[in-house]
Amino acid sequence: MQAAAAAAGGQQYPAATLYLVATPIGNLADLTLRAAHVLGLVDAVACEDTRVSAGLLRHLGLHKPLIALHQHNEHEASAGLIVRLQAGERIAYVSDAGTPAISDPGAVLVAAVAAAGLRVLPIPGASSTVTALSVAGDTAAEGFEFAGFLPTKAVERRTALQALVGSRRSQLLFEAPHRIAALFELLAELCPGQKVTVCRELTKQFETVHTAAAAELPAWLKADAQRERGEFVLVLHALPARAAAEDELPAPALRALTVLLAELPLKQAVALAAELSGASRNQLYEAALAMKKARDN
Repeated sequence: MQAAAAAAGGQQYPAATLYLVATPIGNLADLTLRAAHVLGLVDAVACEDTRVSAGLLRHLGLHKPLIALHQHNEHEASAGLIVRLQAGERIAYVSDAGTPAISDPGAVLVAAVAAAGLRVLPIPGASSTVTALSVAGDTAAEGFEFAGFLPTKAVERRTALQALVGSRRSQLLFEAPHRIAALFELLAELCPGQKVTVCRELTKQFETVHTAAAAELPAWLKADAQRERGEFVLVLHALPARAAAEDELPAPALRALTVLLAELPLKQAVALAAELSGASRNQLYEAALAMKKARDN
């Protein structure tokens, strides 16, 4: 904590302020010195799960009052925190992992505190979305969009994913381990040639980063039972302008082309895909060129 104070102590930390503190997404060493300093400075820590946050504070040698604020009590708990802030306290809010108020709770609290005329200051740090985006290498992207968790109902899920595939921007998705296989199957169906970067257990001991065409993901997942475990962040790569011809082809034709390209020379794969699917050979050839260039990038 002395190192944290030395590095971060020169900054002003006003009273009557909510501090939104990013915490590690896996590796405890990713906690910033400034975050450690603020957690030691505040009067109380509001958190998504008191058990998780208590463990983090123990690692830092800190003992702070913990206040539960999660998706089921966020409105009620926010009102109580505002009273404390109005009394001049410094309050930190942390989610279980990463930057609060993005996919985790916190947005309601931030809005309520701001509406009450009180200050909210960010203490930046780890974020699974930015971490995944940084290792995706999506050179074709014209920006990115955060989609988070897709709907759990099949029809709504398909509709939501259909709106994302083929975008000129990187799409960032979260998924639970018990639904990851179904999502990979859906991606393979809807956008077989589109690249996806799969990030599993980021910054943790069994961290995995794997990039492949969507059509290849179901087989990759089945090859190792351990791959279905853990926290997932996916980056659905942008579709380059040169790959627009793929949009004109039916999904079964694209899927056949993707599988054949993995095993055969381009011209032979195109010819067989055209024969099997009945799709235009010219369109398949353009799509095959786009897939090959995308994989080579």
